[in-house]
Amino acid sequence: MKKRILVLSAVIVLALSALLSGCATKSAGDKVIKIGATVTPHSEILEKVKENLASSGYTLDIVIYNDYVLPNTALEDGELDANFFQHMPYLDDFNKENGTHIVSVAPIHFEPMGIYAGKTASIDEMTEGATVAVPNDTTNEARALLLLEANGLIKLKDGAGISATVLDIDHNPLGLNIEELEAAQVPKAIQDVDLAVVNGNYAIEAGLADPIAVEASDSLAADTYANIICVKEGNENTEKTKALVDAILQDNIRDFINSSYKGAVVPVF
Repeated sequence: MKKRILVLSAVIVLALSALLSGCATKSAGDKVIKIGATVTPHSEILEKVKENLASSGYTLDIVIYNDYVLPNTALEDGELDANFFQHMPYLDDFNKENGTHIVSVAPIHFEPMGIYAGKTASIDEMTEGATVAVPNDTTNEARALLLLEANGLIKLKDGAGISATVLDIDHNPLGLNIEELEAAQVPKAIQDVDLAVVNGNYAIEAGLADPIAVEASDSLAADTYANIICVKEGNENTEKTKALVDAILQDNIRDFINSSYKGAVVPVF
């Protein structure tokens, strides 16, 4: 009888130990915020955010992605708590096309898109039939076309705005060949085209400097294309989300952005 009691006691102790261990692991996991981001500038900014989060007891686990699709599918599937790489027009288009349920919780910065010289050194030197590389995703292509229009290379149909595609080019005086490439590939093709319109993060990552032209700070793009922190719908007000947003919207993060990117990345908070 005594032996049975001892065995039963041992089983209870082991069960309680396992339960407490599981609770401790869950508790620790609840203090880890897993966020997806592209490398530059998003993951670099988040590395700085780690310091702010540590003071509130959270650990930031940054998962690096090299494209604009996987960070959203991973967030939708519950593999991430948040992501940081996109702007609202891209998110709206992605949700519509893929049936995902991702929402913005905070705008963080604007990355001016730039026109960079390839085989042709300036806009004034562009000749008939020259090639211009632009991103091929819906919203970034529109943004690139608006920048080309602002610099007199094309004229878009009235009202095309942030939904513009190459089909909305109303006037193309030089007969430019608009080459549509995946956004990350545009800077890699710069030696093979006359001009390239490059997203700010990819320009920084590729070491591109001295753009021929950039989006103005008072442009439609500046108002529309702020990069945002996103979560899956329903998680807007979780403790993790609140802690993450609060840690980012701090003076030291604003100062870090301004000092690190010298106008290539502009805080909007």
